[in-house]
Amino acid sequence: MTPAIGETAPSFELPDTSGTGWSPDGDAATVVVFTCNHCPYALAWHERIAQAARDYGPRGVRFLAINANDSERYPVDSYEAMRQRVGREDWPMPYLHDATQEVARAYGARTTPDVFVLDAQRRLQYRGAPDADYDDPSQNGQWLREALDAVLAGTQPAQPETEPVGCSIKWRR
Repeated sequence: MTPAIGETAPSFELPDTSGTGWSPDGDAATVVVFTCNHCPYALAWHERIAQAARDYGPRGVRFLAINANDSERYPVDSYEAMRQRVGREDWPMPYLHDATQEVARAYGARTTPDVFVLDAQRRLQYRGAPDADYDDPSQNGQWLREALDAVLAGTQPAQPETEPVGCSIKWRR
């Protein structure tokens, strides 16, 4: 069940590709983005999300990328494949493994990517796509950035929800 805008989002702790545990607690804002290794939408939006992490990290924003896909049916999304990807790319955020899919279910994640912006009290302030067009890099994660700017200013995002666009989360059968 997805938390509604303004409700407290679930806490969690998941391991990154080096085994370090991460949670969405203790920062000015947190971006939780469900993503994966193979979805063309997630891959198209990846650099825009990564650049937002580089830009907003110094402002106290934690970015947490989470892969919850069923790695038995999609081996390209296995923990080892995640480790390999992080090893060959520049990741300015931890890439977390949701092996049980419990976090994805608790957030109501539907697609890769599916972006959740939380304030310092872990209240959901934005949920949806990073911007209006996965195929247009000039969009630059506009919706995500607008939501973060509002949260950091202590105001509500003008557009708190958009429709997440991407491949479906690959749930275990």
